[in-house]
Amino acid sequence: MRLGIDFGTTRTVVAVCDRGNFPVVGFDGPDDAVVDWWPTVAAVRGDEVLYGWEAAAKLGVRGWSIVRSLKRLLATSGHADTVKLGRDRLPVVEVVAGFLSALRRDLLERSNLPVALADDEPIEAMIAVPAGATSAQRFVMLDAFQLAGFKVVGLINEPSAAGIEYAHRYRKTLTSQREDVLVYDLGGGTFDVSLVRMADGDHRVLAHAGDNHLGGDDFDAELLRLAMVAADRDPGSLGEDERVALLEHCRAQKERLTPNTKKISVDLDDDRTVTVTTAELYEACEPLVDRSLEAAMRVLPGEGDEALEHLAGVYVVGGASDLPVVARKLKEVFGRRVKRSAYPSASTAVGLAIAFEEAPKLTERFSRTFGVFRELRSGEDVAFDVLVTPDAEVGGEGASWIRRYRAAHNVGCFRFAECDRIEDGLPVGDLLPWGEIRFAFDPAAREDAQAPIHRLDGPGPLVEERYRVLPSGIVEVEITDLDSGFSQQYRLGA
Repeated sequence: MRLGIDFGTTRTVVAVCDRGNFPVVGFDGPDDAVVDWWPTVAAVRGDEVLYGWEAAAKLGVRGWSIVRSLKRLLATSGHADTVKLGRDRLPVVEVVAGFLSALRRDLLERSNLPVALADDEPIEAMIAVPAGATSAQRFVMLDAFQLAGFKVVGLINEPSAAGIEYAHRYRKTLTSQREDVLVYDLGGGTFDVSLVRMADGDHRVLAHAGDNHLGGDDFDAELLRLAMVAADRDPGSLGEDERVALLEHCRAQKERLTPNTKKISVDLDDDRTVTVTTAELYEACEPLVDRSLEAAMRVLPGEGDEALEHLAGVYVVGGASDLPVVARKLKEVFGRRVKRSAYPSASTAVGLAIAFEEAPKLTERFSRTFGVFRELRSGEDVAFDVLVTPDAEVGGEGASWIRRYRAAHNVGCFRFAECDRIEDGLPVGDLLPWGEIRFAFDPAAREDAQAPIHRLDGPGPLVEERYRVLPSGIVEVEITDLDSGFSQQYRLGA
């Protein structure tokens, strides 16, 4: 069984690769309905944890706490980090693996999968992550899927997966003069935009931008804020469970909107219903959409007509792109080039399933900044040395960068980190440190993990630092004492 699995912020979607067909899996939902997605939620009561539709059924039930948007927990979490789930803090990989284990069970027992699974047959999974996901997020996803019983055969960035679905569906729009596709992916909690050149079966990501804190969740929050203002209530007065329940209600009301909708009714918990006009909601959400458009324009070459010269289409995917103001703003900028996926919430999952049979040669961009903090002037100051930049290509065997120098101390103390970008020489945006890595340059210090650091009397050994970006997008570091041959490899979370 071969599945494309899109672990989304609010919805997880699964598509099947079945002899040239790529149907989306339907799950047994509420009231005996078949629903083509699985809720990315957890419900907690004491030590009991439920996921998916079982968790969604506990919304508003006394004693149960609902945890929305599990994917957003990964944005700034490392493999060793914990997240709050009910009363307890659990390792993030354990939470994600628990969710995926429940998904696997429902795939086999409560879905309309078109193929039967033999007892010893593996479930092969092609999975996706946001293009700006850090090494930690990628490793957590790979580890959690494997712990849940899936055999991961590939990891693809979400906009690249949607690009595969575009090439499958709109191949005729690609010509020798127009080979570039701007994939605009606005999901429940993350936003990605990639410029992909598609030529002769090769997909090369030319540029990427994104925001791990922008998506449909933010539109839901704006609708709730407007409803509370209409009711003359302070949004800060809501308890956590009350807020979660109202956000779910706002999401459901938002998803019913059409371009002709004028008013939205929001039922508050005190049996009061208030009305918010769509004009008010769109005005409140417009700055959020503008943020996405600013990112989209950054990945295009040049300005004006020059930027659009080679653009075959703007492919709009992601569940949050349903909001009518999104389509309106995109058409103002890109006109008839805008093509919205027929299945915007499922485009990534379908692209992943297609990749089993029609995978193009894919060259990704690193999409973030990786570097190391180094001390200056004997520890009086700190600098951040950039080692891998966002424009670095990733593909094939992966890319590598090498530094060589003579060690000045007996022990090297490396503080690696990944971030969104560099401003004034320092990392900004989502910063995820790897923790402190120690490498003994002096053989005498290799027996003592806590050996004090001191300057060597003379020139130290010749040291090589080698940095590789693996095809999964995970950074691997190898430090070698070239004089003795002593070497160690490091990979975040491994």
